[in-house]
Amino acid sequence: MLYERWQKVVRERSNEIALRDLASSQSWTFSQLDGQSEPALPGAPAIVFPQGHSPQFVITVLKAWRSGRTVCPLELQQTPPHIPPPPGSICHLKITPAGTGARRVVAFTEDQLAADAENIVMTMGLRPDWPNLGVISMAYSYGFSNLVLPLLLYGVPLYLAPSPLPVALRCATHADWNLTVAGVPALWHAWHKAGAILRNVRLAISAGAPLPATLEQDVFSEHGVKIHNFYGCTECGGITYDSANEPRAGDASVGKPLKNVEVEVGGDGFLRVQSRAVGETYWPDAEETLGGGRFRTGDMAEINNGGVYLRGRVDDHINVAGRKVLPGVIEQALREHEAVGDCLVFGVPSANADRVDLIVACVSAHRPCVRDELKQFLLQKLPGWQVPREWWFVDSLGRNGHERFSRAEWRKKFLETRAAKP
Repeated sequence: MLYERWQKVVRERSNEIALRDLASSQSWTFSQLDGQSEPALPGAPAIVFPQGHSPQFVITVLKAWRSGRTVCPLELQQTPPHIPPPPGSICHLKITPAGTGARRVVAFTEDQLAADAENIVMTMGLRPDWPNLGVISMAYSYGFSNLVLPLLLYGVPLYLAPSPLPVALRCATHADWNLTVAGVPALWHAWHKAGAILRNVRLAISAGAPLPATLEQDVFSEHGVKIHNFYGCTECGGITYDSANEPRAGDASVGKPLKNVEVEVGGDGFLRVQSRAVGETYWPDAEETLGGGRFRTGDMAEINNGGVYLRGRVDDHINVAGRKVLPGVIEQALREHEAVGDCLVFGVPSANADRVDLIVACVSAHRPCVRDELKQFLLQKLPGWQVPREWWFVDSLGRNGHERFSRAEWRKKFLETRAAKP
């Protein structure tokens, strides 16, 4: 079904530009791109692993579709998972990000994969005359569903940027009069600070990590570009999207459910998703949280007037002398300070009291020696017991701008650093 959909796109848009590699200045029409899929895959593997950030990634996906193979995208240096071939009904395997915990493999049928693309294109209004600028990883669920599938199933051209760095982004200024740019918060922050947000951005999207409302407001004020917050999970694709034309007032809001997606909050406080885009199962070991068109996320949430508000993950809550605080509350306040580039807050066990946490603020700052300044700033906004006792200043919270380390990873790194001190 996927390859047949691609063939229909080729017939309708045969001589139009489908894919452009800005690094090499090469481009392919839909007809030429289809021709690249004709040579057979060597060795007839059961699972095909497109890898990296190049035109070859897209061509490999097409070759796999043409030959009926299962696709499992990988990052450039990522090792293929050691798993058995899935059932014949499975066309696609997604690997969950490391930041969500232990990596797992999620299996999708053709209908489920196509449904996610449909929900995204219909809700966001992706269109062929606003090409996607490819700066995020195509291997992750976000990039594959927002860049690769709109190209192959809906004829939305893809222009691959050589890197996500501001200087590379500026090179795309003349790529097209109208561009759709899907990024992550770390990239939007870097582009904003470097003054590299393009004047021809018609649709700006952010996903992959919480988008600070202050960053969204600053970009809108300075560049007139509204960044639309997008929330989803590997297991079910897109969940919610902020389609408003004005910036959000707070970090917790992630918009309303995508078209054809239903959400509810269970009695345990977790957000549950139901749609045709929900994956079939974890492979090879199934779990009760995923299956039958339903997925229970690991995010706690509230739904108010149709809008979804994330309230953290159950293991994110910090226990301070019997009182609980969500780290997102402290992070939102910290990001309002002009010296804070990015921040992450978590709790660690106190060495002096049982079942009591110390609040740690991990901060990437624009200038040094701001610890006392930030403490005083927070005391004006939060109760004293919510102000971090420990401060850890780092160069960056990101991983090459693509994927942010999780709270659990930073907590582990902090504890290892603290234990190593004499």
